[in-house]
Amino acid sequence: MAFSDSSRRQSMIPRYLYSSSSSQKTLPLEKMLNSSSPFASVSTQASNHEAGSSGKSFMIPAPSEPGKIEMYSPAFYAACTAGGILSCGLTHMAVTPLDLVKCNMQIDPAKYKSISSGFGVLLKEQGFRGFFRGWVPTLLGYSAQGACKFGFYEFFKKYYSDIAGPEYAAKYKTLIYLAGSASAEVIADIALCPFEAVKVRVQTQPGFARGLADGLPKFVKSEGTLGLYKGIVPLWGRQIPYTMMKFASFETVVELIYKHAIPKPKNECSKGLQLGVSFAGGYVAGVLCAVVSHPADNLVSFLNNAKGATVGDAVKKLGLWGLFTRGLPLRIVMIGTLTGAQWGIYDAFKVFVGLPTTGGVTPAPAQAPPTTELAKA
Repeated sequence: MAFSDSSRRQSMIPRYLYSSSSSQKTLPLEKMLNSSSPFASVSTQASNHEAGSSGKSFMIPAPSEPGKIEMYSPAFYAACTAGGILSCGLTHMAVTPLDLVKCNMQIDPAKYKSISSGFGVLLKEQGFRGFFRGWVPTLLGYSAQGACKFGFYEFFKKYYSDIAGPEYAAKYKTLIYLAGSASAEVIADIALCPFEAVKVRVQTQPGFARGLADGLPKFVKSEGTLGLYKGIVPLWGRQIPYTMMKFASFETVVELIYKHAIPKPKNECSKGLQLGVSFAGGYVAGVLCAVVSHPADNLVSFLNNAKGATVGDAVKKLGLWGLFTRGLPLRIVMIGTLTGAQWGIYDAFKVFVGLPTTGGVTPAPAQAPPTTELAKA
């Protein structure tokens, strides 16, 4: 039942990445039109007459319905950007106490020997308010990062899919996920890096500053403006593998869940179930992300804390084993929960604005219908 205008529109959308909901939405209408009531017969004849005279179908694909956001339109990317702001900014701010303990365990392991003792030391020395030190640069920095991460991921995923073409994009979809997420994270870290530098200094050096407003000028005065980007290479080293694992493993896990754990197609699942799948896929992806990116996370914390420090200094002080393991259990808990919540919030926002959730079973590339079928009403 595809026609010339809708075919051109739908051909721009990679159907192996998102399933269209148009057939689901028009099913009740088709049942009504195909029923045996006299009113249905009249409606069917009238609709056939209109379709034959105009050459267009009365059924409108879901992405183009009034009040809905068309896939891969400017409004679509704006919605993904807004969802990224909410998912990353809010979740990172919520786990500020865990992040604070983790950073101090990485910087001063002799004082902060474990997770429980780390919380005890912070509570004794800084009180309850000390657990949220640095929340402003955390909120602003990761909101900016989330906007770029999710918005540009959707853009690059579509861009690389178009370059590859439907057949190769479906065949090598994991490579497209990896390339799209890596490209997006390069941009996202440029937005995050200044805030991350101030955050680490505020959290690991008591008395340096109360937050971003006074911490940023002090940091620039001490390190210079370029000092804000001193940790950009280790940050890329931490975040790019993290994000590649985050998106590629999420898409893969979600697809496997719908294939093997849920006994019905994704488009027949309730929105609540789909969001539950998003959280579960995100949590599994987060655990993998934490392991892959942890050595670089230790380097970022070390370099942003010590003036003039180098990567060699960090390796010498922490050792290779410490570089891979120091603070890792806490980071697995933190990043697993964080990533699961991020995907849950991101997909919940997409559902709220009328978009499908991310990921799912990949159908075979669709073949173009014969021209004779295009003339049928």
